[in-house]
Amino acid sequence: MAIEFVNTHIVAMHRRDAAARDLMSGYDWLLPDGMPLVWCLNLNGAKLRDRVYGPTFMRKFLETAPAGSSHYLLGGSAECGARLREIFTRRNPGLKFVGGFHGRCSAEGLLEGAAETEVVAEINRLSPDFIWVGFGTPKQQAWTRRHKHLLRRGVVLTVGFAFDVNAGMKPDAPLWMQRCGLTWLFRLASEPQRLLGRFVKYNSLFLFYLLWDGVRGELFAPGK
Repeated sequence: MAIEFVNTHIVAMHRRDAAARDLMSGYDWLLPDGMPLVWCLNLNGAKLRDRVYGPTFMRKFLETAPAGSSHYLLGGSAECGARLREIFTRRNPGLKFVGGFHGRCSAEGLLEGAAETEVVAEINRLSPDFIWVGFGTPKQQAWTRRHKHLLRRGVVLTVGFAFDVNAGMKPDAPLWMQRCGLTWLFRLASEPQRLLGRFVKYNSLFLFYLLWDGVRGELFAPGK
């Protein structure tokens, strides 16, 4: 099983690009990670109380996971992985971090060098309950699409930014900004050089699609 935490970037990418739609076809569950998505879904009758924010979900899940549950970390730096293991083992001593990979992943979802085959073999040998993937979009979606069918068991959760936030390596937006749908603005202010192009492109596309659907009378149609 694979679970994705969907924001406006992913929605716009999915709408615009057939290749992105193919990547997303590998998921069993898509959860609304962004407040703008919650607002749109509620205007269509969803009655959601909150979003399912990847960093918060990861933190609360690992803090309360049953003793003996096993976890594999895929992505982030070696330092990030070490911090995650230390922090969550301290908070929940019953957790079992059984392995991890902290090298590079290409845009096509391929791991560097021998890791491409070794990691899948290791995951299958260790048989973790949960496989946390933090390569960032779209690399983590590409990895999941390419490798999910090769995994014998375990739930794949692609959480991206959640690795760095929960390891304390990057700051997260204050709660008031999160509730107002401004997490993207905080992240842009924190990493303008890396995120400016992505946010301008995909936030603009998301707004364009909202406007276009509104013009066609397809924006807020309960039951669709």
